[in-house]
Parts: sequence; structure tokens; C-alpha cells
Amino acid sequence: MGDAVMSSSGTKNVAVRYELPWVEKYRPVVLDDVVGNEETVDRLKVIAKDGNMPHLIISGMPGIGKTTSIICLANMLLGSACREGILELNASDERGIDVVRNKIKGFAQKKVNLPPGRHKIIILDEADSMTAGAQQALRRTMEIYSNTTRFALACNQSNKIIEPIQSRCAILRYSRLTEQQVLQRLLEICKLENVKYTDDGMAALIMTSEGDMRQAINNLQSTVSGFDLVNGENVFRVADQPSPVAIYAILQACHSGDVDTALAKLRDIWGLGYSAVDIVTNMFRVVKTMNEIPEFSRLEMLKEIGTTHMIVLEGVQTLLQLSALVCRLAKSQMNQQLFVV
Repeated sequence: MGDAVMSSSGTKNVAVRYELPWVEKYRPVVLDDVVGNEETVDRLKVIAKDGNMPHLIISGMPGIGKTTSIICLANMLLGSACREGILELNASDERGIDVVRNKIKGFAQKKVNLPPGRHKIIILDEADSMTAGAQQALRRTMEIYSNTTRFALACNQSNKIIEPIQSRCAILRYSRLTEQQVLQRLLEICKLENVKYTDDGMAALIMTSEGDMRQAINNLQSTVSGFDLVNGENVFRVADQPSPVAIYAILQACHSGDVDTALAKLRDIWGLGYSAVDIVTNMFRVVKTMNEIPEFSRLEMLKEIGTTHMIVLEGVQTLLQLSALVCRLAKSQMNQQLFVV
């Protein structure tokens, strides 16, 4: 990765050439490259073609292309003037009322040479983390400088944006990416990077990412750099999640009414150091794939898992709660007449 260079004194200096993370290396630069949410992206393409961008709010889960889409749109609108005409602030920046009054307002007032009919663009990533006071100040700024500046807000939950800002914006919603969309992009990267992979490795990447493209690509690169081969076992070691094979064994034992075996396998997974949230979340994922179990049985299991997930998220993350879940899962699959007193 590094190149050796001989200095005038005869000593060898190493000039290190750093490679970009694959998330950045393969980040889309035009809207045509954005994966998924085709209908919403098409609306952005119309905006780019017309050149008249309204204030925007794009909401959706992390890692599905919200900020990337906004940046692609801004680059298409402003072209070579994008460096001067775009201000991007994300959740790592101070997002209080002073930033809105000073930094954002100052940029809105600044004169910039832009193509005819274009506006400066302020991108606020993770806008739902802004304080209520900052959002109130932003509302007035959006109104005053709408002739010269457009705002694009990316957020996970649009309901955390105050109503006056929502009413000033066109709201676009991004949904999770499908498994096929994530798989297609991962295969493209594997081909470009000459990655060795197996089918179960790709399935593991899709399962651990849950529609989050950024997570999937990060896990892919981490697996390649750590193990050189992308297979199921290596992916789950990198993602630090319980193996679905072990979770499947627990659920299969519950379905058969074998409580002792299920509890023993649960203790084995718990002994590896996984949290209760990791175990319950993976149970939910695996149950949905167990097509050999009748649908009404899966519904009962999902109901019990959901109840336990809620309890765990409230802070009761103990082996006792998980053991109770396993017992309830086994009981739900047994003949209920056996429990009549």
C-alpha cells in the first residue's frame, strides 16, 4: 500500500498512499447511480432538469442514500460552482440556535456567482437532531432568504421537524432497500475489487445490514480486510452478531417442545458475550425465514419475541428474560390442553 522513496540523504522514506473506504470510493456522484427508491429519485431528476429546487425534506432509515441524493442533486444544479454554493452541516456540528443565527444566516447572505436561475443550497444532515429553538430560528431564515437560498434537510424521522418547516418543504420519503438491490450493488463492488465470496457470505451481509447499504458495504470491506474470504461465518464475526444457525437451532427446539435443549443452546450463545438485544433481534429475523413452520405458529412466536424485545429495550437485559422467552415460545407450540388444570 505504501511506496518507498529514497531521500537526498540516502535514507528511505515511505510515502503512504491511503485508499478510500469503499463506502466513499463507490458513493454515487450522479442521481442515476443511486440504488433504490426509483420513484423518489425520478422526482429529484425532474428538479435537476428544471433547475427550480424547492426546500426539501428527505426522511428515511440510515444508510439508504438520503444525503447522497441531496449532494448529487446539488452538484447537478450548481455544476462547477458547487464548492462555493453549497454549505453542508451534519450531526457532528454544533446545531444550536447560534449556528442558525450566525453560520447559516451568514452563508445565506453571502454573494456567490452561480449559473443563471440557480440558488445556493444549504444541506442539513440529521436535521431531526436540531434543537427546537434552532428549528424556530431556521424557519424565519428559510422565509427571508428564499429568493437566493434553498434548504435540503435529511432526517430519520420527519415528525421531529416542526410543522412550520415541514409546511415550507416538499417532503420525500425513502424506504429501506430491498435485498436484491443490496445484493446487486455488493456483487458489483466484489467484481471491481476482485473479492472472493460465497453465496452464504452474501446472504449474511444482506441479513446483517437490514436494507442499510452503507452497513452492508462497510461489513463487506471489513470482512475482506480481516479474513480475505467473504463467507457466512466471517461476516457474522465481523458484524459481531449471533450466528443465525445457532438461533435457528434454539427456535427449532422450541417448535419441537424441547425446552431443555433450547435453554442449553441459549446459554451457549449468552456465554459468548452477545447482548440480549442482539439475540432477540436475530430471533425475529430468523423466525421470518422458517417457512417449514406453519404460519400461525410463526405468528405466535413473533408475538412473544416482540413482547420480549420491548421489555429488553426498557433495560431488562438479562438471561432470565431470554430464558422466559424460550419457555413461552416452546409453550406456544405445545398442545394447550396439557396446561389446563
